[in-house]
Amino acid sequence: MTRPRVLLFGASGFVGGAVRAALDGDPRIGALACPSRARHDLVAGDADGLAALLRDTMPDVVVNCTGRLSGTAAELAEANTVVTAKLIDAVAAVAPGARLVRLGSAGEYGKVAHGASVAEDHLCAPVGEYGATHLAATRLLQLATAAGRVDGVTLRVFNPIGPGLHRDNLLGRAALLIRDALAGASGRVPLGPLGAYRDFVDVRDVATAVLAAAVAAEHGAGVINIASGRAVTAREAVQHLAEAAGYTGAIAEQGMGPARSAGVDWMRADIGRAATVLGWAPEYTLAESVKAIWAALDGAER
Repeated sequence: MTRPRVLLFGASGFVGGAVRAALDGDPRIGALACPSRARHDLVAGDADGLAALLRDTMPDVVVNCTGRLSGTAAELAEANTVVTAKLIDAVAAVAPGARLVRLGSAGEYGKVAHGASVAEDHLCAPVGEYGATHLAATRLLQLATAAGRVDGVTLRVFNPIGPGLHRDNLLGRAALLIRDALAGASGRVPLGPLGAYRDFVDVRDVATAVLAAAVAAEHGAGVINIASGRAVTAREAVQHLAEAAGYTGAIAEQGMGPARSAGVDWMRADIGRAATVLGWAPEYTLAESVKAIWAALDGAER
């Protein structure tokens, strides 16, 4: 694909901001449009408004970095599944055959055998509504691609971390609690259980994967895992964060973890397909990512 015009949704978010930084100014990108929610809200906006935006920008590639982590079943379905359906219909009508890149989730897999690296052809059996809504969106995009309506790519992102991480995520919440503990507002850091293994990937690596998907020559790339390919316990990740912050106090594990990953105690990706199809591999280590989380939070306080 020669210097595509890219339309990016969600450029003000955690992942979308990193994607915007990766795309903006890259010589392989012909033009980049990042409409605000005021210009068009993918959840609340109508089909005519989305079609008008597509006609105004005439993109070769549409990237969707919006989505919802928590909420009711209806809210999750609307933000993760229905939005994908809207984009498929609009792209197929206004720019048929254009590439549509969406960010999926490791939650689509459900439980994985301890010690295994999960590949894209693994049977998907989500354990919660979050994963189910993402899997439905992935399947819709696969069907639309098979029918020739769009050129679909789902980047199945595992646990993205890095600078600007939101409090809805474990390490984002842990960073805020550690900051408060260091400031004397609290003598402890209360978190949920930290024994589960997760595959953490830096948001800046996710961004370069999106860039690679936008400019890839291959059509109909389908589903591609984006992860580090390494499993560590959440406890180890939080300990890295505590070390970066200089916090030596107590970290209390109590209550339950988020519903979207309840019952999944092991997750590690096979990232071989990303290397083969996109020529992509992660660059940041867990320690580097965690240091960036703390540096961004600490810098924001100064």
